Amino acid sequence: MGAMPIPSRAALVEHLVRTRIAGNVATPRDNNLAHYRSLANGDRHYWLGLEFGDRWADEQDVLAVMAERCGVNDDPGHRTGQDTIDPELTVDALDRMAGRLRKAAADRARVLVATGHPGSLLDVHSRTAAALRAAGCDIVRIPDGLTTDEGYVVQFADVALFERGATLWHTHSPAPMDAVLDGLLAADEPLPDLVVADHGWAGRAGRRGIDTVGYADSNDPALFLAEAEGTLQVTVPLDDHVVDPRSYEPMTAYLLGAAGLL
Repeated sequence: MGAMPIPSRAALVEHLVRTRIAGNVATPRDNNLAHYRSLANGDRHYWLGLEFGDRWADEQDVLAVMAERCGVNDDPGHRTGQDTIDPELTVDALDRMAGRLRKAAADRARVLVATGHPGSLLDVHSRTAAALRAAGCDIVRIPDGLTTDEGYVVQFADVALFERGATLWHTHSPAPMDAVLDGLLAADEPLPDLVVADHGWAGRAGRRGIDTVGYADSNDPALFLAEAEGTLQVTVPLDDHVVDPRSYEPMTAYLLGAAGLL
């Protein structure tokens, strides 16, 4: 992996909007609201491995948190059409994540990096893992032979992933994270000090009491609610599957630069 130029905050904000990682994102308003409603109604698919009880049973409470932490339109009467992610909130969250990565590097922490979005965020996570390893962190090597959800948990470029049918899968399931953590315990290996992840990987790690930072889209409210409750340390709002995965490179450079890892 070659050196990445570190953009200024202003340049990154402009890039996020231009590439639609933030700003006017592709996820439509009706899809966002449908997911908020499903979470509020107790559909565990949308809980991403977290446990909310009845604390978020009001869809409007979920919307309020998403407006505050992600930057979606806060008008409950706006039901269809365009929705947004505030790029300033994205960069604010990257700064908070950078602080946690900086601490991990200083502590030479044991870190697990994982993604349920291999088609878009794999490079973001693999570069983060490589930078942490270069700084002296112990990047968790997952146990061999882990199976769950009719597939396998594998590791590629220091990133844990879910594979089924010889294909890396996009998954919201928390089961792969359970498989890794339970596998480490069964092998009498220490659990990670920090998890860097997304989707159910991040949610389940946070629920199991591990310091966790992650990424989430505007239609995945669970991780934002978890940050609001203190279960996750940081959730970075972004469109988690833009057309060209290379669009995330300036964001990754900003993150690692702010963490002192570039």
